[in-house]
Amino acid sequence: MTLGLAVLTTAGLLTLAGPVASAEAAASCAGRKVRTLTFDTGTVRVYRKGGRYVCAVLVPRKQARKGTLRIRAWGGQWVRNEKHPAGPVTVHAGRRAVWINARAGGKTYDSGWILR
Repeated sequence: MTLGLAVLTTAGLLTLAGPVASAEAAASCAGRKVRTLTFDTGTVRVYRKGGRYVCAVLVPRKQARKGTLRIRAWGGQWVRNEKHPAGPVTVHAGRRAVWINARAGGKTYDSGWILR
């Protein structure tokens, strides 16, 4: 009886606690990291996969702050992730330059044309 109660209590506590994961680990891109863009309220990590695709993830400085991220390849449209506004956002860039726009905590960051 005592053993059963102990197991039940432990299972209940584990259910309430649940798995803890950082927001940084939840959103990531495949490929190699080619650039880290830092601004006042966050960091944008830029990855390249296979020389054709560029992916970016916004990591706000504080967990409570929300942010948005957009990428545009030269001659293309702005691309963003509707479901996860902070990324990951992937665009087919080929050998074209990309422009990254990020917002976090009321501040905006524009990368200019990079990764040619």
